[in-house]
Amino acid sequence: MKRIIYSILKKIPLFRSLFERISFLEKRINELELVVDYNFYKGLHPDNYADALKSLYRMWAGKTLDIENPQTFNEKIQWLKLYDSTPIKTRLADKYLVRDWVKERIGEKYLIPLLGTWDKFDDIDFDEFPEQFVLKANHGCGWNIIVKDKHSFDVAAAKEIFNRWLNTNFAFVNGLELHYKDIPPKIIAEQYLENYDGDLYDYKVFCFNGIPYYIGVDRERHTNHKRNYYDLRWNLQPFSISKCPQSVSINKPYSLDEMIYLAKILSRDFAIVRVDFYLLNDSSLKFGELTFTPESGMARWNPPEYDLILGQMITLPER
Repeated sequence: MKRIIYSILKKIPLFRSLFERISFLEKRINELELVVDYNFYKGLHPDNYADALKSLYRMWAGKTLDIENPQTFNEKIQWLKLYDSTPIKTRLADKYLVRDWVKERIGEKYLIPLLGTWDKFDDIDFDEFPEQFVLKANHGCGWNIIVKDKHSFDVAAAKEIFNRWLNTNFAFVNGLELHYKDIPPKIIAEQYLENYDGDLYDYKVFCFNGIPYYIGVDRERHTNHKRNYYDLRWNLQPFSISKCPQSVSINKPYSLDEMIYLAKILSRDFAIVRVDFYLLNDSSLKFGELTFTPESGMARWNPPEYDLILGQMITLPER
């Protein structure tokens, strides 16, 4: 009923203007809160990281974070952020440097073709670019601009966004993902990828101690994001995360065995890592990224008991 009343009021000019102002103010308040949080975490002494994570976890989950004896998936990710943000993870979280590592281990054919790298946005010559491409900041997660039509690409707006990203340390953006802290910021451009239906099929292989167990399949990431989880025999699993509900079941990909084999190679020596691949129309695979702290350890698992079930699959390294 509230939704119906709201939709009716939005059609009245006076109320529409009021709602627009409220929406603008809410957006500005959210932006200011993010800035305050970022500066708080960036200004912390490392000795205070554990207490800061405990406070953040209590605000988010409503319960105490057991950092000394973690049991659940989310708790163990917090532990890994504090005690296992190693130099190799920093290198492999770098979307540029990881390319050489992937090339060495599984071959260059699995890399998305690179169009260039730059330290400053002003150094990019877009006249040399194809009609479609993807711009990424190498030192964060989700810092991408997908360009499907170069002629309608707002260069000035993109410059403003990238200048902000380049001056932001991602380690302090989303709950102290400290392995991002020492990545030198760069801009990279990659070839644009797309499947027949305009989507891009994204397969996320969850590997525990070097062994693949589950594969999350993302659909409609930029419109109505959904994710199914499957085991290695392609049985749909009964769990999900709240921000990515399940969709209809998806056929097993022809490249499944190859994907599992590659993920096993790339996940070796890590307590947990998510190895992402894109599946193209010809069933070939392209490497996406390595994610060492999925959801920054703040996933709302449905049903909730899978937080513990998945957590028991992680064997933490010695401190």
